[in-house]
Amino acid sequence: MVRLSAVVVAALCAYAVKADILTGIPDAAPPGYEEWMSPIVVPAKTVTGDGPWASAVARAREFVGNLTLQEKVNLTTGAGANGRCVGMTGTIPRLNFTAFCLEDSPLGVRFTDFASAFPAGINVAMTWDKQMMYDRGYAMGQEHYGKGVNMALGPMTNMGRVQAGGRNWEGFGADPYLSGWGAYQTVQGIQAAGVIATVKHYIGNEQEHYRGGGGAYQVYSSNIDDRTMHEIYAWPFAEAVRAGVGSVMCSYNKINQTQACQNSKTLNGILKEELDFQGFVMSDWTAIISGADSVLAGCDMNMPGFMSYSDPEEYNPDTEVYSYWGSNLIQMVYNGSVPKSRVDDMVTRIMAAYYQMGQDKNYPALNFDQQTENTYVNGQLVNEHVNVMSTHGQTIREIGAASTVVLKNTGVLPVDVTKYKRYGIFGSDAAPNPDGPNGCSDRGCDQGTLAMGWGSGTANFPYLIDPLAAITSFVYSQEPDTVLEGILNDYNYAAINTVAAQADICLVFANADSGEGYITVDNNAGDRNNLTLWHGGEALINASTTYCNNTIVVLHTVGAVTMESWIDNENVTAVLYSALPGQESGNSLVDVLFGAVTPSGKLPYTIAKQRSDYPADVVYSSDQTTPQITYSEALKIDYRWFDSLNITPRFEFGFGLSYTTFTYSDLEIWPVGLYSSYPYATNASLAPSPGGAQDLFYTAYGVSFHVTNTGARDGAEVSQLYLGFPPSAGEPPKVLRGFEKTTIKSQNTAVVVLGLLKHDISIWDVVSQSWQVPSGKFTVMIGSSSRDIRLTGTFTV
Repeated sequence: MVRLSAVVVAALCAYAVKADILTGIPDAAPPGYEEWMSPIVVPAKTVTGDGPWASAVARAREFVGNLTLQEKVNLTTGAGANGRCVGMTGTIPRLNFTAFCLEDSPLGVRFTDFASAFPAGINVAMTWDKQMMYDRGYAMGQEHYGKGVNMALGPMTNMGRVQAGGRNWEGFGADPYLSGWGAYQTVQGIQAAGVIATVKHYIGNEQEHYRGGGGAYQVYSSNIDDRTMHEIYAWPFAEAVRAGVGSVMCSYNKINQTQACQNSKTLNGILKEELDFQGFVMSDWTAIISGADSVLAGCDMNMPGFMSYSDPEEYNPDTEVYSYWGSNLIQMVYNGSVPKSRVDDMVTRIMAAYYQMGQDKNYPALNFDQQTENTYVNGQLVNEHVNVMSTHGQTIREIGAASTVVLKNTGVLPVDVTKYKRYGIFGSDAAPNPDGPNGCSDRGCDQGTLAMGWGSGTANFPYLIDPLAAITSFVYSQEPDTVLEGILNDYNYAAINTVAAQADICLVFANADSGEGYITVDNNAGDRNNLTLWHGGEALINASTTYCNNTIVVLHTVGAVTMESWIDNENVTAVLYSALPGQESGNSLVDVLFGAVTPSGKLPYTIAKQRSDYPADVVYSSDQTTPQITYSEALKIDYRWFDSLNITPRFEFGFGLSYTTFTYSDLEIWPVGLYSSYPYATNASLAPSPGGAQDLFYTAYGVSFHVTNTGARDGAEVSQLYLGFPPSAGEPPKVLRGFEKTTIKSQNTAVVVLGLLKHDISIWDVVSQSWQVPSGKFTVMIGSSSRDIRLTGTFTV
């Protein structure tokens, strides 16, 4: 692998002028940002077929060896946006090889019927349950498989750097270790069902404003230093690669001045060389902005194939190029600007993923059309209405309940249904969307109860159980002699006051929404404009508490909201944070609210007292051609920032109450002999393998402790391991490096055993360009949240 010097870059520029091609040279940095220029790393590493990929890569090479150049290019270039899936490749008619079907989304099969609407990624992160992460991924994989989809365009694992980021809810929170587990388990689940997973958006795609796409002029540059890139933003992608992910989607934005889909440092250098990625890199839709540039930088598939969304109707074939790839890629090979071996590797990677998932063996035929739910179009059958939901509704309900975080409880929870005779339920978020659960395209509105955000990361609801219906059904099944009144107008304070004054117990429902930037809802262009509740939620809460001294607040929000105007109100007796629980929303809430399920959800990010307490925010306006977003907080993302600056949050990362209590004891830490004796400095163990050097994933230290359920109810506790590095390492005060959810019966004790991998105790050394274990004393902190540490111990390296 070659890092090009300035002399070589100059030579390439000269050649580019002569050959009339693009070269992969980064854009010029604005004055003051020269240090953020992304280096060039060429050539793209050829797929090696390491480990479990050996057979698939061998079969792919044999297949590719029988293709013509045009047939190879057909598999690398999207066939437009008007196919039966949101993305489709070309076909190989000579071999009866049909197109790849690529379909959103990270929470279900988009644009179709008889498929489930799963909880959002942020919800499964809130469960802190590795098995549920896998189960959700497997169920989604089964549904994509049943619909004939080859590639599911998920999971999404960006880092939630800014709390107002529009698509944070699609991912797994604001910590790389937690997000890494979410990515790993989801990929394993999806691919166990035979579907190629696509981890996205690679990389530094942390806000919607100026992110690019569709021919946008202003595209921001995420300026990220090398250590932060490896330890924070690349970490969950590395875990997806370690899980064997078949595809990685490069994003719209620039990284260190170079657009993501032609950034050879991140694609060739980090992904294909350091992480030994065995699958293929595909572009986000119209994220390719060059020909040879993107190919040589490591991109393997161009979606949807054309240059921008205006091109299919408006481009002039006599004067303009329709696609950077396609026939132009053939010409690049002919004129020598792209080596034939590079195209061979692109197609080999694509087909290796196909064989690795067993898609050559009786794979279901595509049976829907993303453009319509009708059965026939022009007399042709396009939708067979195949029902793929199976029993996934129960899985969705269980995840929704397990992800519910109790933020406050003065003793009213769980609600004793025999105790209360008059209920007041307030807020439009308690009720159905009057236009139906799918009444707004891509969920681009905030009407009725919120169960998913908006944008391409959505799916159609087959049904949506709203809280009002679920609560009403449950209460009347238990206590028919009950008065239950719902006021669904968020601003009818007179009616709310009247009902609240008579109620024994009140429930206020409020939400906050966000999504992808191609949709604007209530002047929020993807990213949220603020961190307050929508529909006057704060006033709604205060209207209830003025007359009702037993008010439970239920929140369906895409991320953190500020709560200072009402959280300490003594008449707010409980707060449940349900986020975006999917189609079983109301049933999941009822399970926790009335005690069928003991809550165990924990926050995957920090809820601050004020917006300015967070380390970074959305850049909403810029007069720069390339808006510059410098990640100056570096490693201090989310709780790491709060700890480093000693800022008191409202609710810390990892926080969540239970209906029972747990105590911790008997911490033990021991070195694992394999780590101390294994010659991990040898060339063999330092060789890249999917996810990083092999020795990174050997266990270095074992940690065990006892957790006792001292309460009267059975319940599950999420034990969290935070690691304090030696001061010389330059790390934040603590970083998450382990967790386990354990179900423990009342008055029983469980032994929890966690392992610290070499990777977990390493830092990225920018000089040696490798992971290094710093010398000195490490502190192991075991607790129920990032600020509720129950046990501490040390080890020295």
